[in-house]
Amino acid sequence: MTKDKTERHAMIASIIFLLIFFFGLTLFVSWVVRANLGPDSVASTATFRTKCAMCHGRDGTGSQVGKSMNVPDLRSPVVQKMSDAQLAQIISDGKGGMPSFKNSLSEDQIHGLVTYIRSLHHPVLFLRGGEGTL
Repeated sequence: MTKDKTERHAMIASIIFLLIFFFGLTLFVSWVVRANLGPDSVASTATFRTKCAMCHGRDGTGSQVGKSMNVPDLRSPVVQKMSDAQLAQIISDGKGGMPSFKNSLSEDQIHGLVTYIRSLHHPVLFLRGGEGTL
């Protein structure tokens, strides 16, 4: 190969790499923006940890106590396929061994928990949540 061809191939490879990098970065940023990583998420994380994590575990898979009570894995397809209204109803009224939270949580807090439960199937969001923020 001549020097010109080698330089041309290197330049094309660099351009392709940069395009892929910026495309990936754009997708990541749009995903984070859609994830709504605001103050409400921080409050929902705190509410989950104080009201739910004892049984459901910090990651939603169930603590030792919760597993002994057969709590569902909040990341499972069965839970994630439930409608927001169904999840809010369960949080509000309780179900099985789960207590009702309608007298201790506001409607906004309950809907914040529904959003938080939805975020548990996104590992990046959960990992950020493990550090105290979502």
